[in-house]
Amino acid sequence: MRIEQIFEYDIDAQLKMKLQQLLIECFTDEYPKTRIYFKQIPHFRFLVFDDNNQLVGQVGLDYRVMNLNGRPITVIGVIDLCVSKNNRFQGIGTLLLKKIEGFCAGKSIDFILLFADNKKLYTNAGFKSVNNECRWLKIDDESQTTYGIGDERIHELMIKEVGKIKWEDGKVDLLGYLY
Repeated sequence: MRIEQIFEYDIDAQLKMKLQQLLIECFTDEYPKTRIYFKQIPHFRFLVFDDNNQLVGQVGLDYRVMNLNGRPITVIGVIDLCVSKNNRFQGIGTLLLKKIEGFCAGKSIDFILLFADNKKLYTNAGFKSVNNECRWLKIDDESQTTYGIGDERIHELMIKEVGKIKWEDGKVDLLGYLY
């Protein structure tokens, strides 16, 4: 296994096709069939290739300033972490999370933030569920247009502290779209 970091603008047509197949396999009918992102392009990705050079996992990452209770914080957002069905339960998801955490070490990043329906992988990796009131930019994933501002508690929100700031209850403004 090997993990590669790639910036979104460096993805060629062949890799784009492989990513699209993986994302559609993992997220089934929910995922757009004509692109490799759901609502917005990530800044970069970590890609996992097996010993036969087959793409078996990926995660998109977004570096952003957010606002936590009136104070700016820096965040790496985890987007669409997935592993191909034939390669699950081999530690690849955990490997990706460790790679993200290693990437954050020593950088100007306060938190890793994500939204998860199934929290087991993330809880095992040290993430914690938080119950903040969230505000974000609503994007229609089909028409790719902005249609408002969301304002509610999102129970899928999870964070991991990787900087010197402690997470607080209260309000978090994503200052952008919901991952």
